[in-house]
Amino acid sequence: MIDGRAIIDPSAKLGENVSVGPWSIVGPGVVIGDDAVINSHVVLKGPANIGAGVKIYQFATVGEDTPALAYSGEETTLDIGEGTVIREGVTIHRGMEDGGIGATRIGKNCLLMAYVHIGHDCIVGDNVIMANNSSISGHVEVGDHANFGGYSGIPPFRKVGAYSHIAAMSLVLKDVPAYMTVAGNPAYAVGLNIEGMKRREYDSKTRAAIKEAHKIVYRKGLRLGEAIESIVELRTEFPEVDIFAQSLETSSVGIIRGRGYSSSD
Repeated sequence: MIDGRAIIDPSAKLGENVSVGPWSIVGPGVVIGDDAVINSHVVLKGPANIGAGVKIYQFATVGEDTPALAYSGEETTLDIGEGTVIREGVTIHRGMEDGGIGATRIGKNCLLMAYVHIGHDCIVGDNVIMANNSSISGHVEVGDHANFGGYSGIPPFRKVGAYSHIAAMSLVLKDVPAYMTVAGNPAYAVGLNIEGMKRREYDSKTRAAIKEAHKIVYRKGLRLGEAIESIVELRTEFPEVDIFAQSLETSSVGIIRGRGYSSSD
C-alpha cells in the first residue's frame, strides 16, 4: 500500500489500509486516517490531521504554511474531515497565530476540484463543493453544502452561508447569506438556491418559509436589522429559516444585495 518511492517521515502516523503513491512526501506531524488514498506526487506537511477515507490526487500540496506576511513560522495546524476528495493541484494552507485562529479546518465529504485554493485560517463546513480554480482567501468561513462555481473568488474575512451557490467567475466582496445564489463581478444576489433546496429534499412548507424570509429581507426595502426582527416567527417555527437568519446576524462586512443597492447594510 506504501510505494517504495514515497518518502514518509518517521513522525508521521498512518492508519490502516492507507495507500501512498510514488514520489509523494508525507512530512513530520502528519496523521492520516484509515483507508485514505494518497496518489503520486502529493506533498503533505504538518501538523495536519487527514481524516479517514480522504482521497488526494497528484500534485496537490496540503498543509503548507501560509505566505501571509504576518506568519512568523509558528506551529499551526490543518484538519480535514473524513471522506473529503482533493483533486489535482489543490493547495491548502495551515493557519497562523497573528490575527488568525492557528488552524485551517475543512469538513467531511467535501469535493475540492482541480486547482482549488484554501487559504490560512479558513473554516469550511461539511459537503462543500468547490469547482476548478475557485479560491478562498484567509479567514473565510463557509457553511455546510455551499457550492462554488469555477474561478470564483472570496477575499479575506468573508462568510459564505450554508446551502448557498456562487456562480462561476464571481468575485464575492460581501457576505453571502445561507440559501442564496450570487453571481457577477462584483457578485450580486440573484435569488434563492432553489435547486440546492430540492437536492436537500426540503418539503414545500419549508421552501415556502425560506422564500417568505427572503422576500422580507430582499424585497421589502427594510434595513437589515428591521428585516431580521420581521422574520422572528418564521425562524422560530422553521430551523431552516433560523439558519438563514443567523447568517444575516453574523455578517461583519454586510450582506450581498441586488444590483444597484446602495444601503450600507
